[in-house]
Amino acid sequence: MTSPYTCRFSRRAIATCALGAMALALAVPLHAQSAAGSYPTRPVMLMVPTAAGGTTDIAARMLGVQLGTALGQTIVVDNKGGANGAIAAMAVKRAEPDGYTLLMQYSGYHVITPLVSKQPPQWQMSDLTPVANVLSAPQIVVIRADLPIRNMAELVAYAKAHPGKLNYASSGNGSLQHATGAMLEQQAGIKLTHVPYKGTGPALQDLLGGTVDLTFGTAPPFVPHIQSGKLRVLATTGKTRLPSLPDVPTTAEAGLPKLDATSWFGVFAPAKTPKPIIDKLTTEIAKVVASPSFRQKALEQGAVADYMAPQQFADAIKVQTAQWADVVKATGIEAD
Repeated sequence: MTSPYTCRFSRRAIATCALGAMALALAVPLHAQSAAGSYPTRPVMLMVPTAAGGTTDIAARMLGVQLGTALGQTIVVDNKGGANGAIAAMAVKRAEPDGYTLLMQYSGYHVITPLVSKQPPQWQMSDLTPVANVLSAPQIVVIRADLPIRNMAELVAYAKAHPGKLNYASSGNGSLQHATGAMLEQQAGIKLTHVPYKGTGPALQDLLGGTVDLTFGTAPPFVPHIQSGKLRVLATTGKTRLPSLPDVPTTAEAGLPKLDATSWFGVFAPAKTPKPIIDKLTTEIAKVVASPSFRQKALEQGAVADYMAPQQFADAIKVQTAQWADVVKATGIEAD
């Protein structure tokens, strides 16, 4: 091929130069398309912003096994907890946008943390590209079984009669549980006392021990204690009842129609990841999430298999961000 830099100014040479320049211009996109077509050719890292055992970690491992089979490569789950999810998010932000480093993100870190942080976050939503949502899980309202409260109406009535007496645990200042408690106070016109912990585990232990009265969270850690009678669940905060807790009403059914604190768990890639790679990932994830085995495992975890394609997922995040921004502004909650 004639190099465009050695062309003479004859008509034939000019035509040859034009063809050469066009071939060079097309070379990179064609190569990128070829790479996307063969993707993946090695193991894929799926970062998790929490320690092992939580719902985000469970979602990653549930997805990883079946997605790895579908892609013909191992999905390596890497737990990088800490800094309200910033460690994992930064690792993915800095990774090459080639589809080999992904993030299983949790809505509390993605939406709530940036809204309540005193300092500008180290990463922005624009640093990450939505690939697909895989699970949704409402928060549940859980109280000590020895309290004289059996439903949300009684909780609200008790809190109004004893302002500030009921205390609720969260996994930390500015956490989704903290924001859910603030939303409940705002919408029910009650006053609760917030007790922050360093994670759901310590909060649950003190709830079981009677140090705190109630808390919020996704169902999996609480279900065994609800079944044993040590804790009582009053409501779920999603739009519909949880299939795993069919007798538990939603907060809307309990008279608080705007109390929706559903968590989502979805996959993100670094910004500028090629669209063919995103398309391949979301196509295979959709198949995994629709599979009976994945849906059953989700139900067992107190969650719901909930696939959303990239644009649908991005739109849902915008709506949820606006909702929580109003709560944060009205209540003034902040992270540490």
